[in-house]
Amino acid sequence: MNIQANMVKDTLPALLTIENGKKVQSTFSKQEYENRHRKLRQMMADQQVDSVLFSSMHNINYYVDFLYCSFGRFFGVVVTDQKVVSISANIDGGQPWRRTVGDYNVVYTDWQRDNYFRAVAQEIPNKGRVGVEFDHLPIERLNKLKAFLPNVEFVDISATCMKLRMVKSLEEIAHIKQGAAVCDIGGFALTAAIKEGVHEHEVALASTQAMVREIAKRFPHSELMDTWTWFQSGINTDGAHNPVTTRQVQKGDILSLNCFSMIAGYYTALERTQFFDHCDDASLKIWQANVKVHEAGLKLIQPGARCCDIANELNEIYLEEGLLQYRTFGYGHS
Repeated sequence: MNIQANMVKDTLPALLTIENGKKVQSTFSKQEYENRHRKLRQMMADQQVDSVLFSSMHNINYYVDFLYCSFGRFFGVVVTDQKVVSISANIDGGQPWRRTVGDYNVVYTDWQRDNYFRAVAQEIPNKGRVGVEFDHLPIERLNKLKAFLPNVEFVDISATCMKLRMVKSLEEIAHIKQGAAVCDIGGFALTAAIKEGVHEHEVALASTQAMVREIAKRFPHSELMDTWTWFQSGINTDGAHNPVTTRQVQKGDILSLNCFSMIAGYYTALERTQFFDHCDDASLKIWQANVKVHEAGLKLIQPGARCCDIANELNEIYLEEGLLQYRTFGYGHS
């Protein structure tokens, strides 16, 4: 039976196309994606890169509007001067094709080992220079790419592509503003849920549910995923990334409010410090110093300013307040 099953398996396809249903509405306009592809191809020409293989969530989402869920499988986008092709796993069916912007979608199956790399080899000629993301490509995976494309020179384009993504278009700015507005709604819902004895997770749920419903209203064509809330109280606020717990809020607690709307892969955050019922004098003094630094930072931000110069000036304020040694991360974070 095992021999027969293996024989059948070997006859099943390694690659498929699944054009199931109709294409969905993209997050941005057709022109927006064409602009992104054009700038990428200009970079490729400048660096003498013949093809690009993206593997990260951020670049695949940026160039073809597909935010994948990996679950142990690999995804990709191949860009040449002639085509934009997405590569997805058979377990996801036709959704990647419906979602992606580009010329077509290639689906790889699980019937044979390394079918992902067969899909890549089908779409990328075995010659020239291929740009990949060294910051998102484990050595094992890079070695397999080299085995399937032995005549290719693989070069790193991750930092260059990051710089392209950093300059936001008008459509992106409008999208991010919508995300910020959704976070505000989450923040108000969170604050309304705070009361003595309430568990952290219940407060966080109130915020997340409010944001998801608002995203559904503002973006009825979108996929609803990854929007969430961090809400910490008391001792749990000592680390920025401490998880939500079942701790009950008590009077006098310091509270950390973090609302994250995730709309089509665009992360927007509302992060605030609160106190429940009352704030002790020592905490108020530190909070006022933080506000002083925040307001100074707003005045320093302008076109042409360097983040390092802004940080150095803000460090001086904290030094004067005797608080610099307590900084744990950069000013641009929150």
